Amino acid sequence: MQVYILCDISSCLLLFQLDVIIADLDGGTIKIPECIHLSPLPEPLLHQAQTALSLVLHPDLEVADYAFPPLRTSLSHIKMLDKEVRAVFLRLFAQIFQGYRSCLQLIRIHAEPVIHFHKAAFLGQRGLIENDFLTKVLNGMAFAGFVSERGPPYRACDLFDELVSFEVERIKEEEKCDAQETLKRVKELAEQLFKNENPNPHMAFQKVPKPTEGSHLRVHILPFPNIKDPKVQELIQEAVHKNQNSAQTARLEKKCIVPAGSPVVSIVDKASTVFNSARRLEVVRNCISYIFENKILETEK
Repeated sequence: MQVYILCDISSCLLLFQLDVIIADLDGGTIKIPECIHLSPLPEPLLHQAQTALSLVLHPDLEVADYAFPPLRTSLSHIKMLDKEVRAVFLRLFAQIFQGYRSCLQLIRIHAEPVIHFHKAAFLGQRGLIENDFLTKVLNGMAFAGFVSERGPPYRACDLFDELVSFEVERIKEEEKCDAQETLKRVKELAEQLFKNENPNPHMAFQKVPKPTEGSHLRVHILPFPNIKDPKVQELIQEAVHKNQNSAQTARLEKKCIVPAGSPVVSIVDKASTVFNSARRLEVVRNCISYIFENKILETEK
């Protein structure tokens, strides 16, 4: 028994030495080793996201200290609650990547255009050159896929494009107003997400009649007929053919020109001259580092 205990202890110690983050879905916990440093979100985005999540998950905390609290608000259904949490993070991503399209560079030398994202310009104009979180996000493989997927100027637009292009300024104004207004907008966005996932609310279900009470006590019970394999296969083929026809009639995504949206602005209100000078310094620093690394093509950019 002592051997098993020692093995468990050694495995736990080895686990905390690994560069791995474990998300326990059953227990609802996240284990982060001491060797990993997680960079926080830049302010005020972190505070705004925490406030919005608190409004969705714990709506009573907002009015807990009121002398005359309003009517008690109950939690949404589990399906809508999931969409509301997704809506909060969708608004957060829209605020983080505000004006990202102005930093895209398209090179049309080849048949398929090459899309490059100007990271230094984006960080400089956002005032987050020294921010470790956003720097890691822009250097990640997920963001590279984001640029290649959403970089083309002519494609099918979705809800995220609308948020980035038209709703970011309104989101900022909502944060300055009543928290209930923010919760209202989050619920509206969650309803749109729910409708996108369930476009047809009136689903057709096959009604199977239930046996009557006491039917098992009958003396004369008719034997169940034998199932014929050809008939079963015929019914399966009819259902498959019906589903294929319904899939072909589904709505097609219409491509359009992606709106440029608002320009890149700083998260914190400061003078724009400071950002311009910081951006120039960042460009010079990257150019010098590319020269010492013999990256001539990157230096010419």
